[in-house]
Amino acid sequence: MDVRESYDSAAEAYAEHLSSELVHKPLDRHLLNRFAEATRNGGLVVDLGCGPGHVAKYLHEQGVTMLGIDLSPEMIKCAARLNPGLEFRVGDMRSLDLPSASLAGIVAFYSIVHFTAAELGEVMPEMRRVLAPDGLALVAFHIGDDVVHVDELFGAPVELDFRFHPPSRVIDALRAARFHVIERVEREPYEGAEYPSRRCYLLARAV
Repeated sequence: MDVRESYDSAAEAYAEHLSSELVHKPLDRHLLNRFAEATRNGGLVVDLGCGPGHVAKYLHEQGVTMLGIDLSPEMIKCAARLNPGLEFRVGDMRSLDLPSASLAGIVAFYSIVHFTAAELGEVMPEMRRVLAPDGLALVAFHIGDDVVHVDELFGAPVELDFRFHPPSRVIDALRAARFHVIERVEREPYEGAEYPSRRCYLLARAV
């Protein structure tokens, strides 16, 4: 079972458990609000690895023109059902079916968690390709060097490796792809609301 199949298996349960998670995450909402202020009048913003679409919905409610992309067709079905009026499509963030320099922004909340350090060197240049000059990317991930393997997710059978990254590794990958990292924020986990790992948020500008 690969990543796509795993999320197809877990899509309904994942959506049920996480589609309202931003209610419990004040810093995430604050950072998304600021991201919205910077991108809402600039054009299309893509939520990469959008899952059930809750981040795309939140940004849409702040006036941002949104498109959600996820590897899992079943997850896209959930996102479309839960967020009528928003556009979602199946896609791979390593090879996006989008024109070069076409986006005002990208939000990638925990969507790099299944990539190795080497694979980050493929993902970041593709993100940079589709961003217009001065476009913004907001990337969130778990801090560390851990690889957490799971065989079930919210009761659904999966085969997934969740990879944590040191911030320096992600920053280096962004810089190598012609991004300028303009903000770095870290926080401790919200007890009872999420996996107990330290989190990092990077805001980067395409240069």
